[in-house]
Amino acid sequence: MAFEVAQALGAPLDVIVVRKLGVPFQSELGFGAIGEGGVRVVNPEVVRMTGVTQEEMATVEEREQAEVRDRARRFRPGRAPLDLAGRTVVIVDDGVATGGTARAACQVARARGAARVVLAVPVGTPDVLARLRRDADEVICVETPSALWAIGVCYSDFTQTTDEEVAELLRRAGGAVKSDQLDVLVDVGPVRLPGQLVVPENAEWVVAFVHGSGSSRHSPRNRYVASVLNQAGLATFLFDLLTADEEDDRGKVFDIGLLAGRLGPVTAWLADEPVVAGLPIGYFGASTGAAAALWAAAEPGNPVAAVVSRGGRPDLAGPRLPEVRAATLLIVGGRDELVLDLNQRAQQRLRCENHLEIVPDATHLFEEPGALEIVAGLARDWFTDHLPAG
Repeated sequence: MAFEVAQALGAPLDVIVVRKLGVPFQSELGFGAIGEGGVRVVNPEVVRMTGVTQEEMATVEEREQAEVRDRARRFRPGRAPLDLAGRTVVIVDDGVATGGTARAACQVARARGAARVVLAVPVGTPDVLARLRRDADEVICVETPSALWAIGVCYSDFTQTTDEEVAELLRRAGGAVKSDQLDVLVDVGPVRLPGQLVVPENAEWVVAFVHGSGSSRHSPRNRYVASVLNQAGLATFLFDLLTADEEDDRGKVFDIGLLAGRLGPVTAWLADEPVVAGLPIGYFGASTGAAAALWAAAEPGNPVAAVVSRGGRPDLAGPRLPEVRAATLLIVGGRDELVLDLNQRAQQRLRCENHLEIVPDATHLFEEPGALEIVAGLARDWFTDHLPAG
């Protein structure tokens, strides 16, 4: 679960090794937890309720402490833990019953210098979550049943993650390309547009993300797609075409001419920005942003070489579509029937190299399991195949 969250956020991934201290005659019930760095948490209520003795507690703790050391070596062979000093740390767990291991993990992060600790779990009871707020700056939980006897009952498949799977996910996350990240403001006429430019080492191309209505540069979906492109050696620029004050104006949200008019200067800025100057440029557009991307791509002198539309509204680019010269990929969910029809009609007006890809059983936002991964893979392959070498 933490791997998926890290991928969506574009964040580095590490493991905090903690072990539950299970009651000897009922190991699923924890009387406490221990973690790396000597962190120890004990739940006196469970100790009192079960009558576990100090000798029994010491035996369990000694065994589990050895397991902590062994797993830390196994998960990080020859690698030091990530430096948490001064950083925001998101701790992900599969759920909290007593909260012992989650508390220990939060305390380990604090001991290693984390400036802010966010605990993110899918399920937990309100009383346990309330206690955990003493250890975390923020607690995020999806389901909060009043009673919870075991985490596994909340899952259709609670097969335990093996140590080999954990090590492989950490290896894959650790293989993320080294990149520079710049937060910038681009002056476009009377407004300044905020954005984030991520440039992998030896980047060969750069892709500007053109957001649609109700989205922004913080969109988890677009950030996930951007992370996949970064892994493939593409720089990405996520920015907002509208200011915070303008986002509530539906007239501006659907003013494709206005959005495309701002995208042009942003593209010129990218072409001149020293860290990406000279790299071939692509557009990734979503919803109304896709229409703005195609409108801008039709402008004489626009250097964009490839466009990808995710659940886009290319029909809103209307009469500009025949003038688009950039190779264009339209991606639509198979169950997004209205938008699919609009894309099929718009495709008939394109004169450039183009392709319509339908993701089976996906809806407009591609929220179905695996759907967004398909979108990201299609976008990556289209850009790498259709952008010239940088």
